Amino acid sequence: MSRINTDFRGIIMFRRDYRERDLLVKVLTDKIGPAMFFVKGAKKRGFRLAADILPFTHGEYIGLLANDGLSFINAASDTAQYRNIATDIRKNAYSTYILALVDSAFPDGQGIGGWFDQVATALKLINQGLDEQVISNVIETQLLIRFGVSPTWDRCVICGRDDIPLDFSEQSGGMLCQNHWYLDERRMHLDPRSVYYLQRFSTLNLQKLNSIKINPSTKRRIQFVLDTLYDNEVGLNLKSKRFIHQMGKWEEKLKK
Repeated sequence: MSRINTDFRGIIMFRRDYRERDLLVKVLTDKIGPAMFFVKGAKKRGFRLAADILPFTHGEYIGLLANDGLSFINAASDTAQYRNIATDIRKNAYSTYILALVDSAFPDGQGIGGWFDQVATALKLINQGLDEQVISNVIETQLLIRFGVSPTWDRCVICGRDDIPLDFSEQSGGMLCQNHWYLDERRMHLDPRSVYYLQRFSTLNLQKLNSIKINPSTKRRIQFVLDTLYDNEVGLNLKSKRFIHQMGKWEEKLKK
């Protein structure tokens, strides 16, 4: 087991009780990806790092990083909580889902490259008020490859054309152009706008995103495609995703 005392950037993903006064805290780090930290005495009154290890807190930390086993936090600086995420149930639900998805996609103790900045930006944008479903869809689209699913978004999987209408085919593993729609009667029947956004989501750097607004019907079609892929191709059934679906049903009932 390798353990190094170093500084790192971190996002508090979740935490749980461990023994009477201690906590296990899951942190997304820029150095070794997701990692479980043992925080001794964290439940004692007046614990000096209490605010630094609250869920949805991000900042600079110093500690012992282990690529196998538990890591340890020794100090923290410049930490802040995503306040709007912490207090808004919808923002909280989607942010929790994003972190759970990342936790499932990357093994503990291994670097995740540019994904730390992409996730940190996703949470920042949600906290600032951008559409949490859209931001979540971007992360979902780009993480598919981490689960071994690599849809062809930008062109027809049969002939490579991208200059005529495209539609998504789960059976074919990507887009079919209009000339090949006959190959899959169960294709998604997407409108051009939904196709455009799925293509854009697959490569979008969230750090370059200032604003985005998509109409509800297009969002529903995009979500249907992604839900289908995660259900059928990935086979991932996260509790946080089930809560989002249930929340959607509550919202529909309230509208009625």
